[in-house]
Amino acid sequence: MSKRGGSLTLFASKWEGDIRRAWDSLPAHRQAELRRALELLPPNLKGWRRLIGHAVEHLLVATGERQRVAIVGPANVGKSTLYNQFVRAREDRAEVAAVAGTTREAQSGSAGLFSVVDTPGADAAGPVGEAEKRKALDAATGADVLVLLLDGHSGIGEPERQLHAELASLGRPTVIALNKMDLVAREAPAVIVQAARALGVAPEHILPLSAREGRGIEKVLLAIAQSEPRIVAALAAALPEYRWRLTQAVVGRAGSTAAAIAVTPWPFLSFFPLITVQSAMVLSIARIYSYRISLHRVRELLATFGLGLLGRAVFYEIAKLGGPPGWLVAAGVAAGTTVAMGYAAATWFERGERLPGKAVARITRTIGLSIVESLRNFGRKPPTQVDLRQKVHDALRDLPPPGDAAFLTGETAQAPGPG
Repeated sequence: MSKRGGSLTLFASKWEGDIRRAWDSLPAHRQAELRRALELLPPNLKGWRRLIGHAVEHLLVATGERQRVAIVGPANVGKSTLYNQFVRAREDRAEVAAVAGTTREAQSGSAGLFSVVDTPGADAAGPVGEAEKRKALDAATGADVLVLLLDGHSGIGEPERQLHAELASLGRPTVIALNKMDLVAREAPAVIVQAARALGVAPEHILPLSAREGRGIEKVLLAIAQSEPRIVAALAAALPEYRWRLTQAVVGRAGSTAAAIAVTPWPFLSFFPLITVQSAMVLSIARIYSYRISLHRVRELLATFGLGLLGRAVFYEIAKLGGPPGWLVAAGVAAGTTVAMGYAAATWFERGERLPGKAVARITRTIGLSIVESLRNFGRKPPTQVDLRQKVHDALRDLPPPGDAAFLTGETAQAPGPG
């Protein structure tokens, strides 16, 4: 599926046919959307959790149900720890202990895009062990996707090979993960190769992770998502909102920092501190949109939009408001130009389009005037930097996304209100 929406090597070849058929049943334009979504998914667990939060509603609207994912493996390999990394509600978390056999019954909770099931150890001997193994296999039988969790530190023996074979006979897409890889960090490549050889699968079918440290879990989430086009569709639908929320936070912080810089004793709109803040902001937005850009290219972009000229234009607009104090003018100009730069960058990275100069100028003016109005109650004496940054940040909290045509054209544009 390298040309059809992402790699399928996370699953054993037995499942590729089913997943390919589900993928091929989608219209070409839908495949293109999902292919792009797979390429833009977050690279870390924190990003995945944020995206899942935005995607839950889209999934429920589209399907009315969640996929069921069961974590199956021998006792004491970290199944409950991984389960706790997935579930969203604290009350759904499982008890975790170093003693084998802590989990005696299957337990389920919501991971947002799917429901997840923690199961007892599936390798114990004796009557109690056999009963627990049956419970684990029953949970696996009722699941849509399986996560076979094994211990990378202890290695793969006959019980693990037998469990892998039993799960394979259920006919479910299966993600194979080696846990506790933090304990064998230096030997990790060799450990993965040995495990793959023992299970009779290719090394790329095995995902290394440390459930305790939260490392590698995002790869398991990606593998689960790739097993069901509806999950990828929900992620794709949530990507714009997720990315704008992150961008909004970056722009808000940069705007408030720029305002604080502008009211310091440095020369008005001191070039180097502001250009540093704006450059860092653009680089952060580029990372959010998975866009590679150099610092040199960022500075070219800043120069292209002529923020110095915009700042002077806004200065004259603010000066008409009845002679506000200099610190207030400086804060409004600095925040307005910085936010406009953030909008220009987000539009460029998201749509590959340069925001028209008139739109940039309008955003600068609108934000600048809004900041001045929100800060007027401080009087002629500038507030502390902490108070100033918080007030500006609050004023920028409700910025509309870059695609808001009314805000960009000014037809019915309203400046974001304080708080």
